[in-house]
Amino acid sequence: MKAEIIAIGSELLTPFRQDTNSLFLTAELNKLGIEVSRKCVVGDDAAQLREAFREALGRAELVIGMGGLGPTEDDLTRETVAELLGRRLVRDEEIVRAMQERFRRFRREMPETNLRQAMVPEGATPLPNPRGTAPGLWMETGGHIVVLLPGPPAELKPMFTESVEKRLAERSRGVWLLTRELRVAGVPESEVDAKIAPIYRAAAGVETTILASPGEIQIHLRAWAGNRAAAEKALDGLAEKIRQALGDTVFTMRGESLEEVVAAALAEARATIAVAESCTGGQVAERLTSIPGSSNYFLGGVVSYANEMKTAWADVPAAVLKTHGAVSGEVARAMAEGIRRSTGATLGLGITGIAGPGGATPEKPVGTVHIALAAEGETKERRFLFPGDREIVRRQASQRALDLVRRYFENRGKDIRK
Repeated sequence: MKAEIIAIGSELLTPFRQDTNSLFLTAELNKLGIEVSRKCVVGDDAAQLREAFREALGRAELVIGMGGLGPTEDDLTRETVAELLGRRLVRDEEIVRAMQERFRRFRREMPETNLRQAMVPEGATPLPNPRGTAPGLWMETGGHIVVLLPGPPAELKPMFTESVEKRLAERSRGVWLLTRELRVAGVPESEVDAKIAPIYRAAAGVETTILASPGEIQIHLRAWAGNRAAAEKALDGLAEKIRQALGDTVFTMRGESLEEVVAAALAEARATIAVAESCTGGQVAERLTSIPGSSNYFLGGVVSYANEMKTAWADVPAAVLKTHGAVSGEVARAMAEGIRRSTGATLGLGITGIAGPGGATPEKPVGTVHIALAAEGETKERRFLFPGDREIVRRQASQRALDLVRRYFENRGKDIRK
């Protein structure tokens, strides 16, 4: 089955709102063996909505509309789709009672405009919405399915899971979409592709997509299959060949973020970490503490921009700063060792650099970053030159810092420079 998704709302055509619902729906539909072949965003305009649904129904067996089911005059989805399908709108008294009860619970008077949400196209099945006033709608017409869902994610997601997913699963044709996701750190996209292109091109029936972001390359493998076991085996075999070609630059074969991988390594080793950051402005601390249970391994950190704070908070000797400058390997080492010493952490991480756009010198251009990792009896430091603007430099620096920690655990007893 092929599906199209229509995101509805003029606000989605401005810089102030972004459609994230379609990402959720695509993932859930793929699990059911339904391929999303097209997505579009349409404003609150009846003629454009009618055309979008008409065209989608001419291509796809399943059309899902998101948004435009509210009580206001610019909520046009319900009326427009009913008109397109040639169906009258009939007031559903059960929906009216549910809305009235909801307003009573919140001790509010229900406005008359909310009654628009109780108008249901003939033959449609209302989908209950205990988290809001807009019910969803399930309609079937000429071998096609039209599903209308409310726009707010907090209402759309549970409605799909509770009311739509089972209905679609019952119509499954025994085809599954199986996926694998490998992630790579510290290698440019062109180098990754050069190493693995001969491998994935030889894999019949598997789609390969390579996505690049600062400091990370994602390799997505997808296979539509009627024989699940055979497809799983083929995907696993291809993923392993790619891992062998890329070596230890692959930090996961299951799609986890680098901070999740590092958190797992710290937890498994019963180790702790503390960070002293300058140019990254606390990004490493934020990423590590975003993982549930981070209090078990993250002791704390400092963002020490000024030299005085590097000395006061990270115990960097003033003489080292004066001799080598704040952006130097020596200062990164001192930051890592100082924060480790003051917190008693197993590992100390120090980061200092020039994110730009100012502050550069011929010897230290924008993108120069020094990262050091201190452990008991050893401190390793690396210098990087990252391309890109301030945001990209900071992201790449936090990524490589976390990757140094990952490599520490994977290469214990070896040089973490590898």
